[in-house]
Amino acid sequence: MMPPPPRPVEQAGSMDQPSGTAAPRPYTIRPASMADAAALPALEQAAAQAFCTIPELKWLADGDTLPLPTHQACITARTCWVGVDDQDRPLGFLSAHPYGDALHILEMSVIPAAQGRGLGRHLLRAACAGAQALGLRSVTLTTFVTVPWNAPFYARQGFSVVPPSAQDARLRAILAHEVAQGFAAESRCAMRLDLPPAP
Repeated sequence: MMPPPPRPVEQAGSMDQPSGTAAPRPYTIRPASMADAAALPALEQAAAQAFCTIPELKWLADGDTLPLPTHQACITARTCWVGVDDQDRPLGFLSAHPYGDALHILEMSVIPAAQGRGLGRHLLRAACAGAQALGLRSVTLTTFVTVPWNAPFYARQGFSVVPPSAQDARLRAILAHEVAQGFAAESRCAMRLDLPPAP
């Protein structure tokens, strides 16, 4: 069954530390548990406040979040990861779901207080490693073309825009649904990262 289209991805990609920074990470990445699920919608809502800085997207700050049952399904599938502090409290998450030979990212969010520490990047790496372990061949998502912490962030992590001519039915359906929900078609894109076989 096709999931509802993911909300625009929210993470601190544009504020990550430079690659040469050696400061210790103030978080740990681990698979999410059912005990984490209830906290994730509020975490996403907090992360969405970043859109207040973009006038035409400010309405997303008060938009819907990924439903709790969707998070729970991702946790059951072992395709949800959280970044937690030293008291095991979630600071960010990535929820995804396998479709065919791809892992599709439904949502990635990091609370404002934890942004700028590379958490989004490390959540993404955990998801890619998890996809490899499942024998999947790629990671996909849909996102905003120009929002700095969306497509530009993913491009820096090795993702490429999937042109319309190369999109499969699943990606075309998600993008079409986003347009039907009011997003400008030219503002959205699909992206993919091809994965090497698991070692």
